[in-house]
This record gives sequence, structure tokens and C-alpha cells, in this order.
Amino acid sequence: MDMPLAIDLARIQFAFTVSFHIIFPAFSIGLASYLAVLEGLWLWTGRSVYLDTFKYWLKIFAVTFAMGVVSGIVMSYQFGTNWSVFSDKTGPVLGPMMGYEVLSAFFLEAGFLGVMLFGMDRVGKGLHFLATALVAFGTFFSAFWILSVNSWMHTPAGFAYNDVGQFVPANWWEIVFNPSFPYRLVHMVLAAYLTTAFVVGAVGAWHILKDRNNDSAKLMFSMAMWMAVIVAPMQIVAGDAHGLNTLEYQPAKIAAMEGHFETQKGAPLILFGWPDMEAEKTLYAIEIPKLGSMILTHDWDGELKGLKAWPKDERPYAPVIFWSFRIMVGIGFAMVGLGLWALVARLRGGLYRPGLLHRAAIVMGPMGFVAVLAGWITTEMGRQPYTVYGLLKTIDSASPLDAPAVSFSLAAFVVVYFFVFGAGVFYLMKLMGKTPEPGEAGLPENQPTRTTGITPTPPLRFPGESTQPRTSGQ
Repeated sequence: MDMPLAIDLARIQFAFTVSFHIIFPAFSIGLASYLAVLEGLWLWTGRSVYLDTFKYWLKIFAVTFAMGVVSGIVMSYQFGTNWSVFSDKTGPVLGPMMGYEVLSAFFLEAGFLGVMLFGMDRVGKGLHFLATALVAFGTFFSAFWILSVNSWMHTPAGFAYNDVGQFVPANWWEIVFNPSFPYRLVHMVLAAYLTTAFVVGAVGAWHILKDRNNDSAKLMFSMAMWMAVIVAPMQIVAGDAHGLNTLEYQPAKIAAMEGHFETQKGAPLILFGWPDMEAEKTLYAIEIPKLGSMILTHDWDGELKGLKAWPKDERPYAPVIFWSFRIMVGIGFAMVGLGLWALVARLRGGLYRPGLLHRAAIVMGPMGFVAVLAGWITTEMGRQPYTVYGLLKTIDSASPLDAPAVSFSLAAFVVVYFFVFGAGVFYLMKLMGKTPEPGEAGLPENQPTRTTGITPTPPLRFPGESTQPRTSGQ
């Protein structure tokens, strides 16, 4: 798109940091809800396996939440350092919504996180469950505000201009609930739930392969596969609705996703190919006649605009968008397939019989993160060359930038992120690799000793973590 090097580097820097960041909220949104479900089932049934599994994932949630917070802080600074014109122009609209996210959602999460992590033996069961539920709601509410902000940049509504050319609020209801927001919220939240489900399922499958009689591992795998068979098809339906909304408000993005350069009725569905921006055609196309129009317009002869309908400097870069979209969709169908496979195994009584199904679940474990990243690449690159779609171009949104300075900060981000977050991910993998063990889930901890009656004071730990010295091999 022939942008100056400094702006391209600033875009790469933001893309790099947001890609690291998004994987943690995508996981924590689903994991917080999973923890609330586990604790609720424990209170309802009294079965210790639910509490054991809750405690197993609680530490993982704490680390994930912390890494998500830290990685998110960096992005906010870039709005001032690299994108100050964008911040100035959109601040009256987007600034308050970002503030609402902090005041209403993040404070709710952070306020009850301590009770959730350390309060099980210090507050009543009902209050602790309330804290867990509020943390789960807080993660969802945070996604609500962030997606509302991002969706407004794609489908701006409810604004006016002031004398200095800033976007200013005219109707907050239309701003928050802009045309693409409901579709994108549902799509992202379902993606977060599926991402979490497949991580949980992979961990459960890993431990079933080591010990098929591990109750927590079987519970993890069973619940994850139920989510796959129920939620993955829902996500496909939600994605179809989102696509129809995108066709209405961002048709150039759809043209890039589908690899169409020519406007045509009865457009084919191009399965694979290579969109060539210079030749203005998709090379080596493998296509199904008319199916593209049928999917997007629900009419075999429906008309779809091609990229040639827009000037060259207003077209999104099709090759990346075309393939990132297919990666996301392909993983979605693979999730449906694994869920159906597990359902057949369940009906045949072989869900916990170690085998190829569990190895496939392990392979699919990180695929939710790949799908989320592919979906965000499709969404954000499809909005180009605009930061506010149709109104404010990316090239007009940047700070006065110097390419060497941006390249230095980008290199620093790469080194620090891979070191810090690489270590964090390694620790998360170690936690997930630890075998779930049954404990005295139904009993309070810190029981007085039988000999002295004195209550020992344990070191700081998560609820349910043993204070007994570890023996060799533990």
C-alpha cells in the first residue's frame, strides 16, 4: 500500500504486541467461566473431583490473567507514541469507552481476583463462588468494551465532528452498539470458549494417555468434548451471520477474503488459490461455481463486488487476508470434526480409552489460539487502509515517526516479549504437565494438629495446595 517505512514498522510493532496479548484474554475469558462452572458443580453435587479440577486450573488462570494484564499495558502506550493523531481524532469517542472498561470490568476482575485465588479457606463457600462468578463476568464485560471500541473502528456510528476535526459523541447507544458489534462480540466470546475447551481437552487427553483412571483428566476431556460438539457448530453459524454483516458494511474486506477481483453474479467459492494484487486476479484458483454467492447472499445468482470496484489505494491486501481466513475456517471445521469423533466414542463407551482420539485432541490443543490470531489478522488487515473504516486512513493516523527509532523499539519488544512471555508460557506448560491429583477437597485446610492443637501457619499458597514436604518423585 506504499506507506512510509516508519508507519509500516509501527503497524508491525502494534501487530506483534497485540498478537501476544490476544492469546491470553482469549484463554482467560473461557477459563474464568470454566472455573465458575466447576465450582458451581462442586457446590451442587458435592463431588470432590470438581473441586480438585478447579484447584488444578486456578493456578493456570492466575498466571494467564497476569500475563494478559502486562501484555495489554504496552499497547496503550503505543497509542500515544506511534498513533497520536489517531488518539487525538478518536479520543472523545474511544477514550471514555476504554475508561469504562477499566472502571467497570477490570476493577471487577481485579477486585474479586484475590478472594477467588486465596479466599476459599477464609470466606464462606457461597461468597467464594460469588467472587469466582464475578471474575468470570468481569472477563466477559472487559471483552464487551474492548470489542465495542474495536467494532466502532470498523463500523463507526453515532458520532459527529467538532471544529478541529475530531470525532465526538452524538449518540452513545449507537456508538457502543454499532452495527458490527453484536456479531463480533458473539464470535469472539465463542472463540474464547472454544480456545479454552481445546486446551483443557488437550491437557485431559495428555493425562488420560498416562493414566486412563485419572478422574480429573477424564472430567476435563469429557467437558471439553461436550463444548466442542455443541459450541463449534454454533460458532460456524455465528461466523456466517458475521460474514453477512461484513458484506453489508465492509464489502472490500469480503472481496479480499474470497479472492474476488471482478464484480459478478453467481460468484464461485474459491477454495484455494493465490490472489495477485498486481495481476488483479486469483491465480491457480480451485473453485466451486456459484457457491460463493449462495453462502454470502443466500442466492445462487447474488451479486458480489470484486476488488476492482475500489481504487487501488483503497483495497486491503488480499493474499494475507485470503489465507488467514481459510486457516480460521479450516480450524473451525476441524473442531467440529473432533467434537463429533468424541461424541461417537462417547456413545460407544470408549471416550476414555487411550488412543488416536486423544492424540488428535493434543494436536488440536493450541489450534484455538491459531484460529483467534488468524481471525484477528483477517479482521484488522481487512480494514486497511483505514483505522476508522472509510473515514480516517492509517497513513493519516500516525505520529511524526522516525524509522530507526521505531525499528529499535520493535527489536526491543521482540527480544523482551520472547524472553518474558516465553518463560511464562513455559511455566504454564509445566503446570499443565503436572498430573492432576485427588486431595481432601471437601475438608477445610489448616486443621489443628492432633498432638498440640496448634494451628500451623502455612506459607502463601493457592487454596488446596499441600503444605506437606514433597517426597522424591513428587
